[in-house]
Amino acid sequence: MGKIIAFANQKGGVGKTTTCVNVATYMALMDKKVLVLDLDPQGNATTAVGIEKTKDLLTIYDLIGGECAYDEVIKPTIIDNLYIIPSTIDLSGADVELIQMPQREKIIKRILDEIKESYDFILIDCPPSLNLITVNALTASDSVLIPIQCEFFALEGLAQLMNTIRLIKQHLNADLDIEGVVMTMKEKRYNLTNQVANEVIKLFNTKVYLTTIPRNVRLAEAPSHGLPIALYDANSKGAEAYLSLAEEIMKRNKIPFKKISKLRKIKFKGGNNDE
Repeated sequence: MGKIIAFANQKGGVGKTTTCVNVATYMALMDKKVLVLDLDPQGNATTAVGIEKTKDLLTIYDLIGGECAYDEVIKPTIIDNLYIIPSTIDLSGADVELIQMPQREKIIKRILDEIKESYDFILIDCPPSLNLITVNALTASDSVLIPIQCEFFALEGLAQLMNTIRLIKQHLNADLDIEGVVMTMKEKRYNLTNQVANEVIKLFNTKVYLTTIPRNVRLAEAPSHGLPIALYDANSKGAEAYLSLAEEIMKRNKIPFKKISKLRKIKFKGGNNDE
């Protein structure tokens, strides 16, 4: 049965989607069958794995509305073992529509309960807000992974997220756990970065991953090419960091995995990363 991990932080620009997509990619390269559920109406995770947003593309919005079957909406990506349920701007209207549905907080849980046994991991990219869609994601998940940007306002609003998680545990999903906290966009030479990192460690202790994600130009470029960093530039600092993070997640979950050395050239559907 697949473990469901929500990637959540209501503060935008913290590397949430980048972390979700790249962790999913490395898990797939480790021979795990992985499904990404894009629950962000911006659909950035969809774009980042090379799915074109055509007018005929079926998405999570269609699945919520009961307008399509699972096999119609789950798309293979350019990476073996990695699949996605896409999202587009249509999902922005779902929050209002969910309010009218019975057991509205458990719509996504019911969807994932039908398919989770088919995957080793299901990773949910949540929207950058604490709305009903995020509540659905947390209700459906086994755990939540929180990316925190190493900048001045990083901890702003974190109390609200933690309160939401507490309420979800009390009323909707008693088993929800903190999978971990990863510090992103880290620049070691800045004193402020180190101060923020120290505060995060005080708050979350051993839940903080040893791996940190550096600020990296290649990471920022990769989504515009429709490629995860492992395919865009496997030798970049960003790629090395996300490989390390994926390994750390596997080890903490005590799950055996295929060891990956530095990936200089990965074959993928449609070509290879000759960049």
